[in-house]
Amino acid sequence: LKITFLGTGTSLGVPEIGCNCEVCVSEDPKNKRLRPSVLVESKNISILIDTTPDLRIQALKYGVNKIDAILYTHQHADHIFGLDDIRRFNYIQRKTIPCYGNERTIKAIMQSFSYILENDKRFEYFLPKVDFNTIDGKFCIGDVEIIPVELLHGRLKILGFRIGGFAYLTDCNKIPEASREILSGLKVLVLDALRRNPHIAHFSLSEAISEARLINAERTFFTHISHDLEHNLINEQLPENMRLAYDGLVVEI
Repeated sequence: LKITFLGTGTSLGVPEIGCNCEVCVSEDPKNKRLRPSVLVESKNISILIDTTPDLRIQALKYGVNKIDAILYTHQHADHIFGLDDIRRFNYIQRKTIPCYGNERTIKAIMQSFSYILENDKRFEYFLPKVDFNTIDGKFCIGDVEIIPVELLHGRLKILGFRIGGFAYLTDCNKIPEASREILSGLKVLVLDALRRNPHIAHFSLSEAISEARLINAERTFFTHISHDLEHNLINEQLPENMRLAYDGLVVEI
């Protein structure tokens, strides 16, 4: 597997609008964070996790030219509002792209993007062509097995995903014990780590480190990072097998 981090920031992105903090004004590209998303590629299949509002920029910046399927973690704006940009991939690939999420997420996306369901042939070129699927247990996209991992994002039940030795767990502040059992033997874990201070719906950095130690993956990368965490400073303080991810990072398993 090849994992490309297309975005590692919060819903506001980094830099934040109107902020002059050390991280927001930093010249270091690793402190510039688009909204959170990854592209997972096997030999034949390219899977996008979440369609952020920055999807067009991410695709151009990191050479994303093929998407075979989309996995959705949940329905919040920073994870779904780039869906309209999928129409360019429809045009390139000449096919409908399947999308997968839990029932609540799929219903919310269909409501937010109701215009794409109208099937008006006059505007066919201007509408993304997607096929919505509700996840009910593990499934396959081509030869790639997807194992959903139930998480809590505040009170909202959302999904992470395990794909082979890789797991992507963003926007969470609790991992149920049954889900943690799914995460044994990981090569690479990607985990939410919003900021230093506690948050009602996200792991803080110290909480994320504790969770990462429990899961005990060979390598852990933290994502959904706010402007509270300066890349190099935090990495110097982290355990040897844990690091902040950054936009454009490529990890291979």
